[in-house]
Parts: sequence; C-alpha cells; structure tokens
Amino acid sequence: LNDALFQSSNSYREPSLANQWLVSLANYQGKDRIEMINILNRTRVSLPGLNRADSQPISVSVSANGERLALVRQRADKTELLVYRRKLGTLQRIELTPKGIPRRVSLNSTGRVLAVQVSRQGRWDIEVIRLKG
Repeated sequence: LNDALFQSSNSYREPSLANQWLVSLANYQGKDRIEMINILNRTRVSLPGLNRADSQPISVSVSANGERLALVRQRADKTELLVYRRKLGTLQRIELTPKGIPRRVSLNSTGRVLAVQVSRQGRWDIEVIRLKG
C-alpha cells in the first residue's frame, strides 16, 4: 500500500486517517499542499478550491465519511482555521474567541466537532468547537 500511495512526492507529514480516507500534507518541489487518498481503491481525491498558491497548510484532519476536512493554514500574515466541505468545494473560516493563533487541528468522526491547539499570549490552549451545519 505504501509503495503505491507514496511515490510521487518528496515527503508527507501530518497524517489523519478516518475509515477509508487518508489526508496529509504532501511536499512537492518545496511547497506543501493537502492531499487526500482513498485507501480502499488507492486513488487520490480531487480537492478543488482547497490548495492555494498563496497559502501554506500547517495541519489537517478528516471526518470519517471524508466529506469534511479541518485545516490550519498560513496565508499572508495570518494563520487561519478553516473547514472544507468536499461536496460543495467550500471553505468556512472558524473564528477563535478570544483571539489566538491556531496550530494543530483534529476533527471528530462526524465532522461536527473539532479540537484545535491555540497559542494565546505565549501559552498553548486546546479549544473544542462545535460546528454548525
């Protein structure tokens, strides 16, 4: 399985596995991007609108059915927490209150609750956020 899946990229990191889905950060020619693989049929899944030339993904997680991905990315001078809905191809920004800098994210199996590691005033916190919709 590994030979079939991991031959086209220089490196992979930050894996998240759920049922038949594997998402990770794949490095191609020095640039990270989010990649999703259906491990049952060993195919890469298209993620339109997710990977942007002007952003750098930091962390990613996938729901059990593969329909939602939670991610942290760096874009310009901001670090963003987002939820990607694969069927719709949409990104939803999740605001942190109080403000903080997200670092790592973990989505639960239903895709409705996420845990995020957040830096605030030099201290690391964990926030659990219930998503709407």
